Amino acid sequence: MARLVASDLAHRLGRQAEAVCRYYLSAGLKQGNYWLVGDVRNTPGRSMFVRLKDSPKGPAGKFTDAATGEHGDLLDVIRESCRLNDFADIVEEARTFLSMPHPESEPAQKEHAATPVPSGSAEAARRLIAMSQSIGGTLVESYLRNRGITAFRGTGNLRFHPRCFYRPDEHSPTETWPAMIAAVTDLSGRITGAHRTWLAPDGLDKAPIDTQRKAMGDLLGNAVRFGVPGEAMAAGEGIETVLSVREAIPGMASAAALSAAHLAAILFPDSLRRLYIARDNDPAGNGARDSLIERADAAGIEAIVLSPRLGDFNGDLRVLGIDALRANVRVQLAPQDVTRFMTLTA
Repeated sequence: MARLVASDLAHRLGRQAEAVCRYYLSAGLKQGNYWLVGDVRNTPGRSMFVRLKDSPKGPAGKFTDAATGEHGDLLDVIRESCRLNDFADIVEEARTFLSMPHPESEPAQKEHAATPVPSGSAEAARRLIAMSQSIGGTLVESYLRNRGITAFRGTGNLRFHPRCFYRPDEHSPTETWPAMIAAVTDLSGRITGAHRTWLAPDGLDKAPIDTQRKAMGDLLGNAVRFGVPGEAMAAGEGIETVLSVREAIPGMASAAALSAAHLAAILFPDSLRRLYIARDNDPAGNGARDSLIERADAAGIEAIVLSPRLGDFNGDLRVLGIDALRANVRVQLAPQDVTRFMTLTA
């Protein structure tokens, strides 16, 4: 079964080989019917070449590194460039890519850039995400690890942009800062918006600017989603909060609504039967909790509140440590979900 899945995904990726290369091998360039780059880990150089079109020599998407003899397909590119080890993670990243708008060929990019879209619109968000890259080995990974977050499985909706525009106000000049870009999606996985967290140049904290986070696009009811929801899922406000909860229950799908107001309005998947609300310890968090419980009850969904010991779950993770976080979350889960979703950390 795994072999069939891999073969199908490799074939689908091969049909969009140039887009895959522009996305995961951004240090390279197109030359004729090939993409040239240093190696499969996106090192600058020209020794590795990826076939962009089917030919008598082989199908699109196959690569060879002339320096090392290494060869493979675009699933291998995703595995190495994103630093993924688990096959399930590679499959999820590939499927996420195949559902996203993709970097286009050079002629199309010029035409694309000549067609402006409204600032802050859903289309502007999709273009920003298409220009970003996976987070493996980037400042986004450094930033999250510095906040105690190390479980990156299922985080394909998080991206990195090295020079994301930032403008303090309409009278100020535009600046560029590295940024964590998060894709906001609806229940079908369609990208409706984007959230930007501007980062310091060393990646150890947020950028030293007045407004460190901004969202754009159609946000109401939608969220930054991690994993595929089933009968149970967790939802919270901030990305760091939700990722911290995932450290304790890595097997459970989760969603970051980006604000208390949007958390209260988050849409429920049809399969959902039990919703864990990861609240923040503040008045806005309490209000979102109450509204969401009321909506869940009306939909026949059991709502269970997860409460941090400190101000939020990332504070718990950073100050109290992962063992204390897991212990606190464990006693708040339904017994069947402890067995089902915490076995990876037992």
